[in-house]
Amino acid sequence: MSMSAGWYLRRLSRMGPREVAGRAGDTVRRRRWRSARPDCPSVTGARFTAVLPAGTLAAVPADAAKRLAAEADRLMYGHVEYFGVVRDDLTDPDWWCDPKTGRRAPWGYAFDVPYRDEDAVGDIKQIWELSRHQYLTVLAAAYAVTGNERYAERVAEHLRSWWTANPPLRGVHWISGIELGIRLLSWVWIRRLLDDWPGAAGLFEENPVALNQIWHHQRWLAAFPSRGSSANNHVIAEAAGQLAASCAFGWFPASGRWRADALRSLERHLRANTFVSGLNRELASEYHGLVLELGLAAVAEADAAGVPVPASVRLVLLRMTDALAAVVDNRLRPPRQGDADDGHGLVVDGAGTDRWASLLATGEAVFGRLDWWPAVTGTDVRTPLLAALVKPTGPSVTRPSVRPAHLADAGMTILRGPEEIWCRCDGGPHGFLSIAAHAHADALSVEVRHDGVDVLADPGTFCYHGQPAWRQYFRSTLGHNTLQLDGTDQSVSGGPFLWTRQARTRVLTAEPSGADVARWCAEHDGYQGSVHRRRVELTAASQELKLVDEVRGPRRAVRLAFHLGPEIAADLVGNRAVLTWIRDGEGRSAVLDLPGQLSWQAHRGETDPPLGWYSAGFGRKEPTTTLIGTGTSPADGAAGFTTVLRFGG
Repeated sequence: MSMSAGWYLRRLSRMGPREVAGRAGDTVRRRRWRSARPDCPSVTGARFTAVLPAGTLAAVPADAAKRLAAEADRLMYGHVEYFGVVRDDLTDPDWWCDPKTGRRAPWGYAFDVPYRDEDAVGDIKQIWELSRHQYLTVLAAAYAVTGNERYAERVAEHLRSWWTANPPLRGVHWISGIELGIRLLSWVWIRRLLDDWPGAAGLFEENPVALNQIWHHQRWLAAFPSRGSSANNHVIAEAAGQLAASCAFGWFPASGRWRADALRSLERHLRANTFVSGLNRELASEYHGLVLELGLAAVAEADAAGVPVPASVRLVLLRMTDALAAVVDNRLRPPRQGDADDGHGLVVDGAGTDRWASLLATGEAVFGRLDWWPAVTGTDVRTPLLAALVKPTGPSVTRPSVRPAHLADAGMTILRGPEEIWCRCDGGPHGFLSIAAHAHADALSVEVRHDGVDVLADPGTFCYHGQPAWRQYFRSTLGHNTLQLDGTDQSVSGGPFLWTRQARTRVLTAEPSGADVARWCAEHDGYQGSVHRRRVELTAASQELKLVDEVRGPRRAVRLAFHLGPEIAADLVGNRAVLTWIRDGEGRSAVLDLPGQLSWQAHRGETDPPLGWYSAGFGRKEPTTTLIGTGTSPADGAAGFTTVLRFGG
């Protein structure tokens, strides 16, 4: 998907003067760098000292080590899957090829590559993902745990291949700072995990090619930080990678300056990207996980190098961990809110390892668990590795004594009921910064699970580039469990990763801890001339969830959507849907009574336009049932639309 001139003008309109000036300076610098590419300063006597403490690997649980070895063996045989595309070419990868389209990114000066144009480049996410080198951290971890040198030799072979194919500032892998930052973090961990391998020093600190790559990556990050309206999770990745490399690979004259600048950037942007409640301001759950992973990994490097970390950095990470513990369901799944692209900060585990359980386990090891935290029963490799490097420190703040259910600054309210009923109510800001890049038009949407199964589901994200109709659907108002007026979205999209008008939402009532009935009510002004208000009540005794939607203003065309999870079968008769599913071999059921004023129809797997889909992860989608009610709103909200979901019906 190539961006139009109009998109660039709209994007420019969302920038402030300081950002415009900074980007103008970046443009000048890129032109100058085209013909002025200095060599890495001479380095002699470099040593890698940021090793794991003795006994760390012995703390890796046996089942986690077994999963890791199995994953490493799959990689050794060349098998991997990224974003729904299976690859069998990993024994000798083509670093510039998109396996989905078969296209190869063009060669040339990095900033000339039209990476947003799929016709010219292919799917950029597919090309970039392999070169984050997180599959190499898995292989390096497998070597560290098993001592099998074939894993280390494959890592060395692929790193040398990548360094040869991607000289500084040439090609598609030198375009985006988040890619450089995560790649540096991977290299640091590869070197650490290969420390006992005889070839480790020759691969890194004694290798002029590696030194040149490491230096140019850090020089790039120092010159082109994400700015202003783009200072979201990208800038955290850039700072984390720069800090990690300048601590672990601090062999260059500029290392001290890079380290200090990265630490300042990390401290500033972690605070800016995080609500006081601890939730990430992008209000996209997977980016909360990515930022938390990056922050923990960055602190681990600083602590390993003896570099003092501001207390505010640890405080933000502590709050993020407590917030994650607060909002997950009984199966440790967080909300499916906003964009999600399966991005990770540090990968050293095999398939089947629960990302969120791993983060909570690391939080428990580093910060200590609270009594209300959910139990973490799974195991992972990453927790003992990070915990061995991060210095535990007692927080200087009072942590929540009971499980938070209403995180007011983020507008997220979790209603919990018996039989593991979990309901997320969305009354928060549209998104983060002026472009709200990773937001969806989902104000007042709800997400309901029963024992971890999506009943009323957030459909997810599916794609970013190249498929505009699908991108639009998955982030549209109709693509969420909320109400649409006159066929328009609540917030106005200016194109991919850009919103030009954002609905404003306010929570009127939040009583999630009621003894008998938990209540929530909020409204938004996204439909000009009308206000959409929604009330939600969860009654414990009857296992009943009631939603009442009101439209205050003139009569308008209404569409009310309820997206069912992929495990749910629905039998719709009139305005009643009987829902059934299987959980742990046991049949479950619920009845959904829908507003009788609307005409209801079930949609499943439709493509023109898209409707009735669920995306479990980036690049993957599957048909599911979506119930759409159509009709007209009464004048001035004279009568609301009432929906009742009863479990066990």
